[in-house]
Amino acid sequence: MNPFKKNRNAAGLTQQTVADKLGVYQSTVAMWEAGDNKPRADILPQIAKLYNCTIDDLLREPGAGDPGAS
Repeated sequence: MNPFKKNRNAAGLTQQTVADKLGVYQSTVAMWEAGDNKPRADILPQIAKLYNCTIDDLLREPGAGDPGAS
């Protein structure tokens, strides 16, 4: 699972809630989760704080050191 989606779900947030809190469109959040686009570097700390995770958690490729990915 895409780390953006995984961490958003773990935080119990909807795409729309994330979009509203970050000042982006819901479709932008969907593109991050689909892997079609990556967020700008300057917004990564805000996403990590919102999701209660690290930036590394967001950028980790699915399956890389993730025991649940198998």
